[in-house]
Amino acid sequence: MTQEIPDRSIAVLVEDQFEDLELWYPVIRMREAGAAVALLGTGASMYHGKHGLTAMADGPVSSASAKHLDALIIPGGYAPDYMRRDEHLLALVRDMAQQDRPVAFICHAGWVPISAGIVRGRRVTSAPSIRDDLVNAGAEWEDSEVVQDGPLISSRHPGDLPAFCRTLIAALAG
Repeated sequence: MTQEIPDRSIAVLVEDQFEDLELWYPVIRMREAGAAVALLGTGASMYHGKHGLTAMADGPVSSASAKHLDALIIPGGYAPDYMRRDEHLLALVRDMAQQDRPVAFICHAGWVPISAGIVRGRRVTSAPSIRDDLVNAGAEWEDSEVVQDGPLISSRHPGDLPAFCRTLIAALAG
C-alpha cells in the first residue's frame, strides 16, 4: 500500500543543468502521493535540464520560507554548483535543517548542504565523485541507495530514486 501525504508542502529547488530524472521523478512521485509541490528557482522562470527537459519555476527561492514547507528536495546534475552560490537558497536549506524538516538531496546535490553548512556529523551518501567533498565538510559518507540521518535524506544516483522517494514519503507521513 502506498503512503499518502495530502497535507504536505514540498519545494523542489531548480537551476539550469539539473539532472532531468532527479528533478521530475520526485516531483511526479510526491504529487502522486498527494503533496503540493512547487519548483523554486534562483531567478529565472525557465530552467533547462542536462538531457533536454525543461522546468518552469513556480517562484523564486528568495520568497520561500521554511515555516511554510514540510520538505525540500534538491536534484543533482550540474545545477547544485549554481545553486550553492545563491545565499537565499542556502539560507532556506539551513532553516529547513534547523527546523528538523526533511532536506532530501541526490547525486551531486550534496554540494548544496555542504555550502549550507548542515552536513557536519551526519551520515550521508552521494555520487562517489563528491564523496571527498562531503567527508571534508565533516560528514560520514556511506555507499547506500538511501541514507537518512535526522532531517537529511540522501541518495547516490537516478537508480536510487525509488528508495529516495519512499524514504521521503515515509518521513513526511511520519
